[in-house]
Amino acid sequence: MTRRRLLALLGAAPLAAAGWFGWARGRNPYYDGPPSDHFDGLRFFHPEQPPDKSPIAAFRALRLAEKAPWPESWPSPFADQPPAQVTGSGLRVVSIGHATHLIQAAGLNILTDPVWSERCSPVSFAGPKRVCPPGVAFEDLPRTDVVLLSHNHYDHLDTATLARLVARDDPRIVTALGNDAIVRAAVPRARVEAHDWGDRVELGDGVTASLVTACHWSARGVTDRRKALWTAFAIDAGEAGRVYFAGDSGFFSGAHFRKAAAEHGPFRLAILPIGAYEPRWFMKDQHLNPAEAVEAFSLLGAEHAIGCHWGVFRLTAEAIDAPAAELATALRARGVPPERFRALRPGEVWEG
Repeated sequence: MTRRRLLALLGAAPLAAAGWFGWARGRNPYYDGPPSDHFDGLRFFHPEQPPDKSPIAAFRALRLAEKAPWPESWPSPFADQPPAQVTGSGLRVVSIGHATHLIQAAGLNILTDPVWSERCSPVSFAGPKRVCPPGVAFEDLPRTDVVLLSHNHYDHLDTATLARLVARDDPRIVTALGNDAIVRAAVPRARVEAHDWGDRVELGDGVTASLVTACHWSARGVTDRRKALWTAFAIDAGEAGRVYFAGDSGFFSGAHFRKAAAEHGPFRLAILPIGAYEPRWFMKDQHLNPAEAVEAFSLLGAEHAIGCHWGVFRLTAEAIDAPAAELATALRARGVPPERFRALRPGEVWEG
């Protein structure tokens, strides 16, 4: 190759890269559907959602912000071996860690956002690492009937865990628009189905799950921001009661919590995130802080709540135990008995 030819190729490389990124930004690899009140033909959005923050702002918040120290290991004092199933009016929920829960009701075993991997990352050697083992060993997990996936961030949609579940149990996987393409590409055998906000899905044995609005976003890489939908779920388990699973959400006006209560309540239990909220100037658009979680609990009109999304993966700047401490403070300020809203550690069980 001549020197002139080499220089020409080197000069063309950045232009080719820029062209590829421009093309990738302008297409949706996950979903092709008509525009709606929350889809513009390319990206999903929430009507209250502010403009996306810039990559520079994200770098400031996630890399340059002062961070409270975290321990390398913070094991939970709890561990659980769930029963094969729970029937009748019983409702049993165990925290497995972060946003992963096993909900047992009406004879069904339902997993939310299952992650058993050591890291929530696109690679196995870097990214947020688990500081606490799962509260239920994978081998002790009873047969999974249904998986509910709220959105495609790596701490919620873990394809390695989904592959293990599909190989062992072949569960039905219910998620929001576009995420089915991600699951199917990684786990071709998966029985995955995608639905829109407002859809009601029959899960079996009289149990339903409705996809309800959340204020969040989605991305697996640098060109796919908001190209798959995110969702919360309202589960109706008949005699066992109704459960709200928030996935991830900001608070904004709280209208989405009021709407869920009006359309799908009353809730016996709400599962609400209380962690990954600092620095507040950056995280408020996407994650509740503990005080907002208590307000959401009130707006949902739930009898009880579980606080999750804390103490497992280091995602943001607050101390590892700050979410639980600030939740206790917020509950005292509102006069809510602490037993009504518990910040569960992995392996800890709520039964009602």
